[in-house]
Amino acid sequence: MRTETPWGPWDPPPPDEAARLFAPLRAPWWIAGGYAVEFAVGHAFRDHGDIDVLLLRRDQFAAQLLLADWEWWAADPPGTLRRWLPGEVLPPYVHDIWCRPGPDEPWRVQLMLDDAEGGDWLFRRDPRIRLPVERLGRVSGDGVPYLCPEVQLLYKAGSPRPKDEQDFAQALPVLTADQRAWLTETITLAEGAGHPWAARLRAHPAG
Repeated sequence: MRTETPWGPWDPPPPDEAARLFAPLRAPWWIAGGYAVEFAVGHAFRDHGDIDVLLLRRDQFAAQLLLADWEWWAADPPGTLRRWLPGEVLPPYVHDIWCRPGPDEPWRVQLMLDDAEGGDWLFRRDPRIRLPVERLGRVSGDGVPYLCPEVQLLYKAGSPRPKDEQDFAQALPVLTADQRAWLTETITLAEGAGHPWAARLRAHPAG
């Protein structure tokens, strides 16, 4: 779905096209965001204004080299885009990178950087929350790596927008008992026991 922003239009590719772009990458990566939830649910249920690809921060240069002829713009909080120069180590507070094939092209992919320590992925908002990197993703029936839904929903729990509420409602029936238990525990740790999603997770039977 093509959308307009103050920094130019977005025209994201479908997940299978994005997967073909990143398939040669010699580092782990996953389709993230709302598409990751849709993969877990098993069908599409809403429009998407962009597409997110998650990469570990330590592998940031691998993506830069993979699409070396693209433009890469780092999203400096709050709300500023700047060129990400070849070989520049991004500071820890930069997590999002907007990518497009050229200056007159629409934005195509948003690259997300997450931290890791040894073999563990770290939740950027609370490093007490971690998972082995090998448990971070799933693979779709078409062979597309995607972020496991419980991790994606943990990110969405911080300040849920209407689309995040929709993603949670669609994912809730398909989460396993283990996924619900992990998400309940981590939302409670990061956001507090009163978070409404934690109560809904406790009340809902496992998928």
